[in-house]
Amino acid sequence: MPTPSTTSLKLDRETKERVQRLAAARRRSPHWVMREAIEQYVEREEKRERLRQDALAAWNHYQTTGLHATAQEADAWLAKLEVGKDAAPPKCHD
Repeated sequence: MPTPSTTSLKLDRETKERVQRLAAARRRSPHWVMREAIEQYVEREEKRERLRQDALAAWNHYQTTGLHATAQEADAWLAKLEVGKDAAPPKCHD
């Protein structure tokens, strides 16, 4: 496990009280609640950033090659997957 380091954080009174109430209701410390909130936020935002980077890479690839699949082709493929059919993704074309 990585060695923890100390970080300070300033909260307005209302937010601090909300954290304290939630911590008491969950039988956890305010520190635990804040750490958990930060960890969940960072994980969520890292996923969003990966998705954004993937979308930018796909857009750049499309702009370079012109290769694509239509929305209808993608929808038909996803519909097959949704009902449990094993289906190959649509082929990209000009």
